Amino acid sequence: MALDDAHARPAATSDATVAALGKLSEALEVVEEARGHLYAFHRRCGTADLTLGEAVDQLREAGHGDLADRIATDLVGRNVLAGRWSFQVVEEYDDGYYTAFREHERAARDALMEGRRHVFEAEMKDDRRTHGRPGHAATPQDSGLG
Repeated sequence: MALDDAHARPAATSDATVAALGKLSEALEVVEEARGHLYAFHRRCGTADLTLGEAVDQLREAGHGDLADRIATDLVGRNVLAGRWSFQVVEEYDDGYYTAFREHERAARDALMEGRRHVFEAEMKDDRRTHGRPGHAATPQDSGLG
């Protein structure tokens, strides 16, 4: 069986258009990956600050109150960027660049591909798979699993 309707190229859509939208989708995937790294950065910053607080408490308990106070005053709860904790960096990225990128990618798909996603990849799959071979079905339904 060939591609499912959700991934089939709309009639009269050129190879160049499919390739261009495939490249746009690839770029969005990189933005999604960058977003994941940004969220990991956010999580690591939070963990570091909480762990730092524990270290400050232990320094204080070990009799190093002056050092603990200096670290607590200067570093615990400090902004990671001017005026921002990491959650604010994530929010600004999400609300700005990330949202704009996703909107443009969707608008391009809606205008040129009837909203269909991954048409380029679906065609690549259809070209690269061995038709009729187990493990190479076009869709989950064709594999007997769907």
